[in-house]
Amino acid sequence: MRVLLDTHILYWWFYDTDRLSAAATATVRSADEILVSSASIWEIAIKVRLGKMRANLEQILKLIAENDFQELPISHRHASCVAGLPMHHNDPFDRLLISQAMTESLHLLTADTQLRLYSDLVLCA
Repeated sequence: MRVLLDTHILYWWFYDTDRLSAAATATVRSADEILVSSASIWEIAIKVRLGKMRANLEQILKLIAENDFQELPISHRHASCVAGLPMHHNDPFDRLLISQAMTESLHLLTADTQLRLYSDLVLCA
C-alpha cells in the first residue's frame, strides 16, 4: 500500500509519537511506500513562522530521508483537482493533500475524520 501522510501524522511521527494511534503506527510500518507532500513542508514552515508549531525544517527534511519517505511534489494535476472538490473541508492544505491522494491513487493517512467525506482512499487513525 502507498500512503501519503497528513501533515499532523508526519509531525507526530517525528516529534510526538504518543499522539499516534496504534493503527496509524501500524499503517506507516506496513506500507510499501510512504510519501510526504511538499504541501506538508510548506504548511509546517508557515506554522513555525507563525509560532503555532515548534519544528526544525532542516531536521524534518533529514528525518524524511532517513526514514526513506518519498517526496511528493505538487503538480498542476494536483492543483487543478482542488477546484472540483466539494467544500467538505476549508483547510487549503488538507484539500491539496486529498487532491494529491485522489490524483495519484494514494491512501491518505490522517487523524481528521472529516476528510473521509472525500474518498475511500482516506485512512483515519
